[in-house]
Amino acid sequence: MPAEPPTFSPGQLSRARAAAHGLSQAREWSGQLPVLLLNRCWLRLTVVPLERLALELPPDLSREAPELEHWRALVEAGHPPWQAQQLCWLEYGAEACQLALRRYWNARENHSPGWTLERYLDLVATYRQSFISGCPRLLPLIVLARPAVAGADPAPVEDHGLFWLRPDLTIVERAMRHTCA
Repeated sequence: MPAEPPTFSPGQLSRARAAAHGLSQAREWSGQLPVLLLNRCWLRLTVVPLERLALELPPDLSREAPELEHWRALVEAGHPPWQAQQLCWLEYGAEACQLALRRYWNARENHSPGWTLERYLDLVATYRQSFISGCPRLLPLIVLARPAVAGADPAPVEDHGLFWLRPDLTIVERAMRHTCA
């Protein structure tokens, strides 16, 4: 379940407006463009340069492990899963393959809050497209998932939410890659 669209406090609104203004003044695409991170538990809005986003909010890379990618490619090429596993063990070693699988399943069972490499790369591509398209530039806002409550149901409460803000800080219903939003 994705996070709900946020409502900003006056201080958060001021930081968001400053980030939107900085984005509107940027002359070229760069890693210095702002990304908003909202931690609702601490009522904190942080402005992070795009180039630091992966450090501040590391994407879950467990699905993209080379051992698992190789296994998927072998299965897609027509190998039975058991044979693909044996070929991966020969290529990478059984221990490395088992570790990759364990990390993948741990991430799924412990619910990584949906921030994957694919979502990160999609954010960068959509951000860049909105920057170079000539349309009003969109500002990404990531609303961090609330952690599960200790002693409660361990099922995930929500995923990190990704919202795109217009220059006036209203939320775009759906970010468009090739048209004006």
